[in-house]
Amino acid sequence: MSIAYLDPGNIESDLQSGAIAGFQLLWVLLWATILGLLCQRLAIRLGVVTGKDLGEICHYYYPKAPRVLLWILIEAAIIGSDMQEVIGTAIAFNLLSGGRIPLWGGVLITIVDAFFFLFLDKYGLRKLEAFFGLLITIMAVTFGYEYVVVKPSQKEVVKGIFLPYCKGCGENELMQAVGIIGAIIMPHNIYLHSSLVKTREVDRGNRRAVKEANMYFLTESTIALFVSFLINLFVMAVFGQAFYHQSSQKVHDVCVNNSSPYSKIFPQNNETVSVDIFKGGVILGCYFGPIALYIWAIGILAAGQSSTMTGTYAGQFVMEGFLQLRWSRFARVVFTRAFAILPTILVAAFKNVTVLTGLNDTLNVLQSILLPFAVIPVLTFTSSQPLMQDFANGILGKIVMILITGLICAINLYYVVTAVIALNYLAYYIATGFALAIYVAFVLYLIWTCLISHGIASLARGPHTRFGYGLQ
Repeated sequence: MSIAYLDPGNIESDLQSGAIAGFQLLWVLLWATILGLLCQRLAIRLGVVTGKDLGEICHYYYPKAPRVLLWILIEAAIIGSDMQEVIGTAIAFNLLSGGRIPLWGGVLITIVDAFFFLFLDKYGLRKLEAFFGLLITIMAVTFGYEYVVVKPSQKEVVKGIFLPYCKGCGENELMQAVGIIGAIIMPHNIYLHSSLVKTREVDRGNRRAVKEANMYFLTESTIALFVSFLINLFVMAVFGQAFYHQSSQKVHDVCVNNSSPYSKIFPQNNETVSVDIFKGGVILGCYFGPIALYIWAIGILAAGQSSTMTGTYAGQFVMEGFLQLRWSRFARVVFTRAFAILPTILVAAFKNVTVLTGLNDTLNVLQSILLPFAVIPVLTFTSSQPLMQDFANGILGKIVMILITGLICAINLYYVVTAVIALNYLAYYIATGFALAIYVAFVLYLIWTCLISHGIASLARGPHTRFGYGLQ
């Protein structure tokens, strides 16, 4: 689960938030991680108590049409996450090779790495977990090195973490805040975690054993997310200290003085320099020497590689749960990676790196927009007394999660409406308005089913009656 919070989409969101808002969005990172932990806690309890994952329970609970639509939306989140892994890995290879490996070549290399993980998976889950542990260590060391070199102000870092503020924030800062939430709490990770807990032996007939398992899984997840928070903090603080409000002209001059071959990518003007995964590594190299660039690229490569199997496992569990359709992991990799690689390689081959990293930003926002389709179902089922029995959410838990869900939906709705208005084109208004109407209608449907599980809506008819068939 630590891996799931450290993919290239997270790193992209971190560095841009630091460069655009300095330390002012660190508190968003902290609370997004805490909200992520609360969501993962619900996923844990659902899997441990019922012995079934979130996708399987959706299959029993929802009618066919909303169930299939829900599956499509979660598949879109998985494919989006896989695209971010492909983008991050391609950029890392390009930086490490000094530009000798083109972006489209790096994209093609990602075909090989996916099957390498499948090969490693055959040797057992524990060995795969150990390899993931190695990758997390590499990220901690590399990004921690950048943190020590840049030496951000510890006073400002602490202030940014614990004091909610954003002086002079506008639309760009809002997009970054939404991107942080989408990058941290990715919808498919909730489905994934509810299934991962089934790999451990739990005596579900023993209430004490179930309670103990929930405690240990929560402890494990807290440690994992604390590690991921520190790594994300390293990246955001580095760019908040070194590149907040830096002009493109100044960065260009520093790169020229240090004979960097990448100096031409920075326009000679006084506008604030735009930063992404690629430019972030270049700027670190210009300011702190080539070793900083290579260490950054190694960290990005580790982030990209580590998230490969997360999407593969999530896709397998989601497909098996929603559709009761069992594919081999090989088939799942081919399916997901094909959707991820085709658009990515086209962008990499015919556009520049700025467009490729801009795609990363869009995918982060997409994850946030799709988040209600994981949070609302998991809240629905963990609040159901017939399903969870003694482990159903209490009053306080329900209130907290309802507020979180409402906040996420409100942020997404505000962002989408703001983005549509900014388009200022009638055809976009009509098309996006139609899509938004469908989105809102489906979210309201899920909220209605959630209210049923809370005993608030009418119980005369509704999908709640599907409980008792196959689950109890």
